[in-house]
Amino acid sequence: MSLADLRREYALGGLRRADLDPNPIAQFKKWFAQAETALAKNQLDVNAATLATADKNGIPSVRIVLLKGLDERGFIFFTNYDSRKGYELAENPNAALNFFWPELERQVGIAGAVEKISRAESEKYFHSRPRGSQLAAWASDQSAAVKDREVLEAKWRELEKKFPGEVPTPPNWGGFALQPKRIEFWQGRPSRLHDRFSYTRQADGFWRIERLSP
Repeated sequence: MSLADLRREYALGGLRRADLDPNPIAQFKKWFAQAETALAKNQLDVNAATLATADKNGIPSVRIVLLKGLDERGFIFFTNYDSRKGYELAENPNAALNFFWPELERQVGIAGAVEKISRAESEKYFHSRPRGSQLAAWASDQSAAVKDREVLEAKWRELEKKFPGEVPTPPNWGGFALQPKRIEFWQGRPSRLHDRFSYTRQADGFWRIERLSP
């Protein structure tokens, strides 16, 4: 089958203006809880999202990150600050996240600016991670070229001996919070007449809700 012939019909449900919470964070949490239930049996990464960034020249890059927190500051994820995304966010704090839950025929897109969260909060989350992941954060110069896998594994083993007890948080590792300025909810519908609603934060802090053409 050719790529042009790959398609599916979306028919699980619809999304009406009356269904939406006035607060997009509350609406996201509702959809996220439904996605958790739908994806639980397959142990899929319901909190996986595509993160788009761009450097100071506007050259974009994209990758998957895991959502690890959501509060009044925004959508929180963690990374090596010296990675490509870390450097790009330092040069250009504007970013976007996109969640896609095909089992529910839903997407959520979020756009805004990021800020680093506190060192204390980053350390608290780091120490909740499995020990192997903590050591990997030290072993990996994320986004830098490496000769081969053996170099990584050898460095990991060295660090395992160096830190026999508690693994400290690397100084260049921590969290970002993306404060949303726009959040869009997308529900697939038959014949590509999808339901799309956009929340846009206003100067007074309230959110304007608009239906968008699919």
